[in-house]
Amino acid sequence: MSPFLRMWGAPTLLAILTIIGLLSALIGDGVWDALSAVTLGVPVLCCLWYGLRRKS
Repeated sequence: MSPFLRMWGAPTLLAILTIIGLLSALIGDGVWDALSAVTLGVPVLCCLWYGLRRKS
């Protein structure tokens, strides 16, 4: 795996998911709302998981 992907792969993926989630929330209803909820929930869950597993 390239050094670029090791450093920026996860943040780039989370940014793409966020953009997809925001755009799908603007586009329509029904399936679009479900897609928006899932794609916007993934970054939140990742932040919660990393934040809660951090040791003090």
